[in-house]
Amino acid sequence: MTDIRKTNNVALYIMYFIVLIFAVLAIYPIFWVIIQSFKTTQEYMLESKLALPKVWFVKNYPLTWSGSHNLKFGTLILNSIFYTSITVVSIIMLSFMAGFAFAKLPSKLTPVLHGSFIVGILMTLQSILVPLFLMINAFGLYNTRLGVLIPYIGIGLPMSVYLSAAFIKSIPDSIIESARIDGAKYFRIFWSIILPIASPVAATVAIITTTGTWNDFILVQILVSQNELKTLPVGVNMFSGALASDFGKQFTAIVIGMMPMIIFYIIFRKQITKGVSAGAVKG
Repeated sequence: MTDIRKTNNVALYIMYFIVLIFAVLAIYPIFWVIIQSFKTTQEYMLESKLALPKVWFVKNYPLTWSGSHNLKFGTLILNSIFYTSITVVSIIMLSFMAGFAFAKLPSKLTPVLHGSFIVGILMTLQSILVPLFLMINAFGLYNTRLGVLIPYIGIGLPMSVYLSAAFIKSIPDSIIESARIDGAKYFRIFWSIILPIASPVAATVAIITTTGTWNDFILVQILVSQNELKTLPVGVNMFSGALASDFGKQFTAIVIGMMPMIIFYIIFRKQITKGVSAGAVKG
């Protein structure tokens, strides 16, 4: 019995050690970027990249926040929040409505429509950039917020529809039949029964969509040229040039861009953990 306990303790210590290693690997890059944000570009270029700043240059933060080339970081953050929040809400509502229809309201068109969404999962963003730009330009949506939101929502829908349909399919039909017998319409069933039951998967979809939309650079860079419509990742790039880069301000911009996501995790860490654990849906 004692030997078994010792073996279990050793295994537990090994697991803790492995978890500690992964924690360090995850946290150290964040710590490193924060340290670099307090260096000048000259110190970053000439001194060791792993060393602490000789002089903590705190002016990087007000200088970065004021921006350059008519790009203000306050505007960029508000734009990122706007695009992300609208995209998350739209994708959750549209994908779960579609998932409800595919899972519980089958028709002859269901395999075709559901299959078209699944095909969308296989398409890469790079493969549709040129036709997407031409379509947005042809419909007069270039340099508009709607022209950014429509691609965000369209690109996020395939995976979200797949997850929602798979989860809703596992909900017993008897629940829906009982609601129908009581006189509930399909929209009432969706809003009062399906959506609350599927909230763990909705959390998973929200996490995936939030991180993807917040960190996106290429779509906004291509579909928008007006500075007042651009987002935070574009602001990070504005300190990098063809001939020279202001590394101090660039690292500071990265830190500013990370902080909302870190705050988002701190506030919703319990919901994120539950959403990730419940995200493995039945087929």
